[in-house]
Amino acid sequence: MAADSYLLDSNILIRWVQHGDPGSPVVVTALDRLILSDADLCYTSQNLGEFWNALTRPANRNGYGLSPVDANRCAISVESRLRLLPDGLAVHQEWRRLLVDYRVSGVQVHDTRLVAAMLIHGVRRILTFNTKDFERFEAIEAVHPIDLS
Repeated sequence: MAADSYLLDSNILIRWVQHGDPGSPVVVTALDRLILSDADLCYTSQNLGEFWNALTRPANRNGYGLSPVDANRCAISVESRLRLLPDGLAVHQEWRRLLVDYRVSGVQVHDTRLVAAMLIHGVRRILTFNTKDFERFEAIEAVHPIDLS
């Protein structure tokens, strides 16, 4: 495994495949840099679900309005270039521990599940536009793509 492993947050995956998005250039530059450095780039099933949701949600509801066929093409592209961090009992148990230890509530339960997968699979960095969402978790580092470009 490469020295540096990164989980790519859903907001990164979306902008990687949606080149018309204003955030796409910084994401593409950051990922090109990581790929050139032989970083281990990862995703989870949860990321792909959030990705699919945003891609297929109507544009007038803060989505991209893609058909399921087009979203599938994008998903295949992501899956072919990244390593899946599989779910399992260990991820579930770590997630439950983190929920209690960090007193997580509301929508933050989803980000906490990503952190659990990262910890179980030895990934210590997440590339995301939402670095503040991960600040409470001292065992991982949230990196904004602008910091890599």
